[in-house]
Amino acid sequence: MLLTELLHPGILESLAGSGHGARVLLTDGHYPASTAIGERARTVHLNLAPGLLDVTTVLDVLLRVLPVESAQAMAGPSGEPEPPALTAYRSLLATVPLTTLGRFEFYDAARSPDLALAIVTADIRTYANLLLTIGVRGRVEGT
Repeated sequence: MLLTELLHPGILESLAGSGHGARVLLTDGHYPASTAIGERARTVHLNLAPGLLDVTTVLDVLLRVLPVESAQAMAGPSGEPEPPALTAYRSLLATVPLTTLGRFEFYDAARSPDLALAIVTADIRTYANLLLTIGVRGRVEGT
């Protein structure tokens, strides 16, 4: 039995096989997961029912087990207010550089060969997609 909060076998396996610079995509329920994901990435579907699990919840758990170097979020159309999801991400990723990309730029970034894992949620918020870049593990005490 693991002591970590993260228990999903597919997610754990993908993260364990990823290294510095690999990417993890967290998608909302509107994301075109069949066409806008890197072809080498493992896809994990957590979209059981609309709104049942959102990107913010998944991000909160991942941040406890994964060093994040940087993040990119999908931005809404120019001139519209910042999406509520982006505000939540800024709060959770307080010390992590977070940039925004337009919709099609974001799709291109998610198709990167560096994408190791895509987690599809049932988030019903618009523009709630997030791309994380894995950082390096900190020094372990006693070494």
